[in-house]
Amino acid sequence: MGVGTVMDVGGSVELCLGPVAESYPPQCSGLPVQGWTWEGVEGSETSADTTWGAYAVQGTYDGETFTVTQPPVMLALYDPMMIEDPTGGEPGSTDEATLLRIQEEMPAALGDAYLSSSPQDGRLWVDVVWDDGTWQQAADDDYGTDIVVIRSALRETTG
Repeated sequence: MGVGTVMDVGGSVELCLGPVAESYPPQCSGLPVQGWTWEGVEGSETSADTTWGAYAVQGTYDGETFTVTQPPVMLALYDPMMIEDPTGGEPGSTDEATLLRIQEEMPAALGDAYLSSSPQDGRLWVDVVWDDGTWQQAADDDYGTDIVVIRSALRETTG
C-alpha cells in the first residue's frame, strides 16, 4: 500500500511518496504506476494535461513500478492503522553532529530509494520508498543499532 499524490501528466501516471511542488498544477517525481484509471475515482483536480489527487493505493511493487490492484481511497476518507513505533517512544542517544553527518550520506547511499530524513530525539529517521528490512540492516551494520530508523513509504497490507 502507498499513500501519496497520484499525478497523471498526459497519460503518464506516477505515485508521489515524497515532496510535491506547490505549483499549479503541482509537480513531483514518483513511482511509475500501471493499472491506474480515473474512472469512478473522486477527489481529483485537472489543469491542462495534468490530473492529480491524494489517495491510498493498494497494489504490488516490483522495485520499479507500482501496479494498482484495488480501487484507490481518497486520503480524506482513509483511516490508516497506526504504525508501531520501532523505538517504543524512547529517545536515542546519538549527538546531533553525528546524525547530521549521517544524514548527508543518506541520499547517495540510498539512491532512488531515498525520500527524506530528519534527526529527531537522538536518532536519524530516514524515509525510503520500500524497505523489506534490507535498508534497516545495512544502516545498523554501517552506523550501529538504534541510530538510524528506516521507514518504508510502501507498506505490506493484510487481508
